[in-house]
Amino acid sequence: MSTELASLLLPTYPPAKAAFVEGDGMWLVDADGRPYLDFAAGIAVVSLGHRHPAPLAAAHAQLDRLWHASNLFATEPAAELARLLSERFGGAQAFFCNSGAEANEAALKYARKATGKAGVLALEGSFHGRTLGALAVTGQPAKRAAFEPLGPARFATPNDVPSLYAAASDDAGLVLLEPVLGEGGVIPLEPAFVTAAAGLAHELGAVLAFDEVQTGVGRTGTFFAWEQTGVKPDLVTLAKGLANGLPIGCLLVSDDASRAFVPGDHGSTFGGNPVSCAAACAVCTAIDDELLASVRTNGARLAAGLATLPGVVEVRGAGLLLGAVLDRPAQPVVDAALEAGLVCLVAGPDVLRLAPPLVAGADDVDLALSILTEVLA
Repeated sequence: MSTELASLLLPTYPPAKAAFVEGDGMWLVDADGRPYLDFAAGIAVVSLGHRHPAPLAAAHAQLDRLWHASNLFATEPAAELARLLSERFGGAQAFFCNSGAEANEAALKYARKATGKAGVLALEGSFHGRTLGALAVTGQPAKRAAFEPLGPARFATPNDVPSLYAAASDDAGLVLLEPVLGEGGVIPLEPAFVTAAAGLAHELGAVLAFDEVQTGVGRTGTFFAWEQTGVKPDLVTLAKGLANGLPIGCLLVSDDASRAFVPGDHGSTFGGNPVSCAAACAVCTAIDDELLASVRTNGARLAAGLATLPGVVEVRGAGLLLGAVLDRPAQPVVDAALEAGLVCLVAGPDVLRLAPPLVAGADDVDLALSILTEVLA
């Protein structure tokens, strides 16, 4: 299957090392029937595990009722999802789209319309998407180089407050942060740094946005990662885990933020798709206090276990988004883990990234650690 795909798809990704045909809970199954413990969750997407009964039933039920109506009309699932997210946030309006990059594009447009300023202050090592606008504010030169010139953005060093002020400019209308840099190495932002960034945004008259595409919807042990920073942003972007694998993205605009968009300013033909929104409603309901406590407990168990493994120099992250800094390149370790039956990720040249479904239990954590122990030995 992977050979056939390689000849038919544009080569935007490396050749696939496995082809999966089925998933159930914490497990994936390849075309040969071999099971793999999934500690990648489709890059932090399958939050509740494969074929979780709640979003599965919600999506099936919605498929039997209505697939699409367009944003010219209201649908019950989109309205309910907006209500659930507003309640979690503490008062917000929602714009629904199809991906994290699209959600960040909406945030960029919203901030520019709200402030009249085109500049963006973001972070070195950040990742916000591959569309031209989102790429312009992604702090990874290798990803940007082939597509420059891009839009006006300046980059500060994560957790370095002086660099924030050094990168600031009067034309900045948006300060954009990942509470935990995902692809940039699984680096949590320190509360003091986030507080300084919020203060700087206020000084500049800029909008403060948190990209929670990877950290949101329970991934770090609270529904939003910003809850752990002490700073409530003006904008939040969501995607990945929101619908447990169905395509969706979301821009949340705080009720306290200035009003910017009016009809005609932005849109998305498939945004607010009833099936994706129905699944997302089920996800939001399932991520309750008990599950969030489990994420914190099992995240701590995984972090403690990783710290004892051979070749692990440092462990960082939050909840079930963890990075293990290695004394060797990470990609060969990920490849060897796959051969041993464990799916995991990289986050830079020497960082092993683990982002399992939030339903991972102690036994799953211990099995993953056992496989990694053999791989790293």
